[in-house]
Amino acid sequence: MVEIRDKQELLLSSDAVVFRQECTAVLECMRDELDDHRLAINENTDELSATNAFLNELNKKLDKMSERLDELTLLVKGSKEEKKLEIQPLTCKEKQVFLALYVLTESQPYASYDQLARRLMEEKSSVMNAVTSMIQKGVPVLKKYDGNSVFLKLDAQFRQLQAKQNVVKLDSLLSWV
Repeated sequence: MVEIRDKQELLLSSDAVVFRQECTAVLECMRDELDDHRLAINENTDELSATNAFLNELNKKLDKMSERLDELTLLVKGSKEEKKLEIQPLTCKEKQVFLALYVLTESQPYASYDQLARRLMEEKSSVMNAVTSMIQKGVPVLKKYDGNSVFLKLDAQFRQLQAKQNVVKLDSLLSWV
């Protein structure tokens, strides 16, 4: 207790004013250092945020490059490994439906079963069966669904191959379609 009273007396004495001033000066100096430290932390945080944003952009660009590289790899491999189409011989009916689909999709992107049936003057169910059979025999027919409607077209590469090599072996007798 003696020590506490001595300190109390020191604080109450005239030296207490000098002591308070020195403490205040030390505390102000500490505050300035803490403020400088806080500013440095904030600057580092801003720098880290900027670096993070830069790295995110770089990752996006790397992802795009990776996708393009994958596409190029597939294209290169695809050109070396050509798909071999094995198409079984089509019946006369299937050849008529094929030719109608081929002709209709020259002027429009897709053809419906109804359009094919009207062009061939056949029933829709007959045309649907012929298309299903053609697909089973290896003819690459692409289907697009829009609600309850089905639209058909031939694969673009197959169209070109058919035009060059007559893969389906269409007869000139079918040219009336």
